[in-house]
Amino acid sequence: MMHRVHTLMVRGALALAVSLATALPLSAQRTHVLLVIGLSGEPQFKRSFEASAQAARDAAKNRWGVSDSSLMVLTEDSVRTALSSGRSTRENIAQAFLRLSSRVQPGDVLFVMLMGHGSGEGTQSKVNLPGPDATAAEYASWLAGFSKQQVVFVNAATGSGDFVPVLKAPNRVVVTATKTSNERNESVFLQYFAGALGLDAADADKDGRLSVFEVFRFARTEVGKVYTSSNRMQTEHALVSDSLLASRVAFGKTAASADPRIAALIVERQALESEVASLRTKKGSMSAEAYDAELERLLLALAEKTKAIRAAGGGK
Repeated sequence: MMHRVHTLMVRGALALAVSLATALPLSAQRTHVLLVIGLSGEPQFKRSFEASAQAARDAAKNRWGVSDSSLMVLTEDSVRTALSSGRSTRENIAQAFLRLSSRVQPGDVLFVMLMGHGSGEGTQSKVNLPGPDATAAEYASWLAGFSKQQVVFVNAATGSGDFVPVLKAPNRVVVTATKTSNERNESVFLQYFAGALGLDAADADKDGRLSVFEVFRFARTEVGKVYTSSNRMQTEHALVSDSLLASRVAFGKTAASADPRIAALIVERQALESEVASLRTKKGSMSAEAYDAELERLLLALAEKTKAIRAAGGGK
């Protein structure tokens, strides 16, 4: 009975912390973007991939306020174009992650989106690139250097589902166009997800910012409509690894706080959020009492930190 009461208290603290945290924009954070287009194979795919990359790039520049130095687009072309920052080889992708790692600050957001045709399974899942392909395991190793940032990794390629278990980690949202590596038929998820990044209609709560989950949910709904209207069996089922974090990470221009106290408090709150996410991964190895006690401590600290941000003028 006592354990049940304690569990209810923890859940109440969680509800309070989440409601407070989601009520405030993380105004001190900056967003960094890497878009990767793999081999298209056919002209119609090339046009489709490039149109989606352009839509995502436009949203990042015009709606999210991402600076040019924090926005990279790698394409299959060996010659640079107006869209391309370079060729999407495995080596260039690794260099892009390295370059971004020198620019990010704790609490920033890293948004990565892969476009193309998928192959392989498990840790060897990949998106086909010019030259040797990068595997899911390699992407996981490149992302290891961004543990203090909120990472949104979108693999919008076909056969992308196995990226979720390989890349899933605390403070990271993984979105895939399919639920397994076997769903390799032509996919339409990419065009709707990329398009929704700059679409007011995807803003379900009409707060002027688009959360990852709002974009995901909008795209998933539109994909369903495509298959229903054409009377076809749906052969792609998108996944999101962490719907709670996906609801918190949002894109859109916000004025950065000029008050260093608020900026510091926001970074501290994000560190607490990372601790909560890390604790959740350890639940199976802890006793229920120890887990609940630590979760309660972190959630109460998170709620207090959010109150302090609001008291300092960091939220309405």
